[in-house]
Amino acid sequence: MKRRRHDLIKQIIREEIIETQEALAAALCARHVNVTQATISRDIKELLLIKVPAGGGRYRYAVAPQEGRRFSETRMRRVFKDNVQSCDFSENIVVVRTAPGAAGTVASALDASAWSEVIGTIAGDDHIFVLIRPKEAAADIVARIQKLMH
Repeated sequence: MKRRRHDLIKQIIREEIIETQEALAAALCARHVNVTQATISRDIKELLLIKVPAGGGRYRYAVAPQEGRRFSETRMRRVFKDNVQSCDFSENIVVVRTAPGAAGTVASALDASAWSEVIGTIAGDDHIFVLIRPKEAAADIVARIQKLMH
């Protein structure tokens, strides 16, 4: 659902001039996707959307250039070293334990990573569920996360 909504948001901001979170929520609602302002705010952050001039002193949302969308290895290492406390897996779900309040940042890093096995993340305050495909890759993802922690 989240990935579908993110794809729809990117499509909307490419096709329409969206200046505010309220306008984005209305555009999603018109497409039968109801969201809260908090969800829109998180989506904008996770998608790394930027504001660009729309003319007449106005600004609109846009997708950041591709080179700015991935976390570099150095940035990933810093985020994980500073925030991740442990991780483990069961089947195709990796559970990452973070410092309180840091799960969103770490989940955004995982979502923006080039790790093709990561389907998506769900972040709470200090825990993240990471959905992996295929399930055989879960142990490898845990090893990668542990490597970034040290």
